[in-house]
Formats: sequence, structure tokens, C-alpha cells
Amino acid sequence: MSTIDIGITTADREAVAEGLKRLMADSYTLYLQTHNFHWNVTGPQFRELHLMFEEHYTELALAVDEIAERIRTLGVAAPGTYRAFAELSSIKEVEGVPPAADMVRLLTQGHEQVVKTARQVLKVAQGADDESSASLVSDRMRLHEKTAWMLRAIAS
Repeated sequence: MSTIDIGITTADREAVAEGLKRLMADSYTLYLQTHNFHWNVTGPQFRELHLMFEEHYTELALAVDEIAERIRTLGVAAPGTYRAFAELSSIKEVEGVPPAADMVRLLTQGHEQVVKTARQVLKVAQGADDESSASLVSDRMRLHEKTAWMLRAIAS
């Protein structure tokens, strides 16, 4: 591949990409968790939660692709294995099938964790003067904050 000359040093591109890898891993882990809950939710809120979880995992699938493409744009290989995601993610797997209320609580915590990861990556991107990555991360933060709010409203 030819030299990348987009006004960001190699060290800064790599630092931002490392942060984006963590964001991608958190997003992918949350995607899997949300998809699992979509398949396995039961109870009086089944239809509402089943449909909402589908909206969420569909959005997360698109987000993972967008983050991966940004990592590649920075000249770094994007992670793509369960092992890599497990090592990079701050979100831990859930054993078994929890009740619907616990699903909502766990997903709320997952979205809040993605926001915290995004905040860390945002600082690195801003420090590198990488407006494109900062914009992507900021957009992700806003979406996850809103999703966590909506999930908290269901749990009330």
C-alpha cells in the first residue's frame, strides 16, 4: 500500500486506530448480546422488546462496519475475530438467558460502557487533530447515550 499522507502522523493514526478497535469490540459485543436477547426475550413486553432489540442490533451492525472502515482508512488492520473482540471489549458476555428486565438492564449498561469507551477514544482523536474519527466517535456517543436513556425509561 502507498504512503498515507492525510495530515496525521503515523503514531497518531495508530493511537486513534487502537482506540477505535476498542470501540469496535465494545460495539460488536453489544451487537451480539442484543441479537441474543432479541432471539430469546419472553414475557409481557415480548413484542416491544423483540422489535426494539432488532432495531438496535441492526444499527450496531452498521456501526461496526463504519468503525472498521475508519480503522482501515487510518492504515491499520481492523479486528475481525471473536478472540480479538473478547480481548479488546470492556463488555463481558452474559451466561444463559436472563429475564427481560435483566436484558434491559444489561443492555443499558452495555450502551453506557460504549459511551465511556467512546469518550476515551474521542480524547485521543481530538489530540491527534483527527476530526473525521472524532466526528464518528461523537456521533456514536450521542446515539448510545440516547439508546441508554430509552432503555432506562423502559425499566422505570
